Amino acid sequence: MNRRGPGLLGAVARTAVVAGTASAVSGRVQQRQQTKFAEQDAERAAGQPVAEPVAEEPPADDVISQLERLAELKKQGILTDAEFIAQKTRLLAE
Repeated sequence: MNRRGPGLLGAVARTAVVAGTASAVSGRVQQRQQTKFAEQDAERAAGQPVAEPVAEEPPADDVISQLERLAELKKQGILTDAEFIAQKTRLLAE
């Protein structure tokens, strides 16, 4: 029996990894937004001018650990080369 690709379990694992990564990123974005809005509300209440938002850099350790996880998943065959490159590009663009 010739099998093409990782099969059902591989596909399920890959989907879980992608969904988990998306969920984690979404949670961090939501947390940053809530913090930023809370700071703006506090500044407005104090009568201070609201500072322009500054793009936050994600902690380098976090990005590196996520890249290492992605590399491990690729090495295990859970992620394809294309999926790995797409996720890596997304992480580095943040």
